[in-house]
Amino acid sequence: MIGSNRFCHFGGWSEREAPAAGNGPASAKAGASHRRWTVRPAGAEDFDAWDELFAGYCDFYERPSTPEHRRLVWSWIEAGTIHCLLVVAGQAAAGPRAAAAAPTGGDAVTPGQAVGLAHVRPALSPLRGGTVGFLDDLFVDPTARGSGAFECLIDAIRDLAASEGWPQVRWITAADNARARSAYERVATKTDWVTYQLDV
Repeated sequence: MIGSNRFCHFGGWSEREAPAAGNGPASAKAGASHRRWTVRPAGAEDFDAWDELFAGYCDFYERPSTPEHRRLVWSWIEAGTIHCLLVVAGQAAAGPRAAAAAPTGGDAVTPGQAVGLAHVRPALSPLRGGTVGFLDDLFVDPTARGSGAFECLIDAIRDLAASEGWPQVRWITAADNARARSAYERVATKTDWVTYQLDV
């Protein structure tokens, strides 16, 4: 178990490890049989890794990002205004199946390397008369997609919500982000609500 820290204030939330994948085509297809992932709250030593991941997230959505912008967001994480979860690579599993499942494209993922992030915050819900969770950002580096890192992040978000007493966590994604929508619809319920934005 980990206690609260000045970055995330998790209370009783515990680190989440992805289990080693089992046998069979489903686990092989997921590409998760060679590595265990750990999800943990970001700490001061994680700034550089977080900065690289968050810049990649901004690039994906073609949103301008400057060092000043990212420092501002990091200050919210430091203050505990938003929770930041990082998914980190563990040691590679031993055995021939592990070697066969190693990624063939992109940079190799090394133990201890952060490959994904999630930013989650509390949101007041007058309709419910309580607080729910809102997932602002979720990003997994392309080298780790399809490896189980996403599922491990989702499990950790669920654990965080339970520890905070949030009955739900909601989020939005781009309508044309087919890969993300497919993944989200495996783990969550697509609501009937339509999002609007009032620019001022």
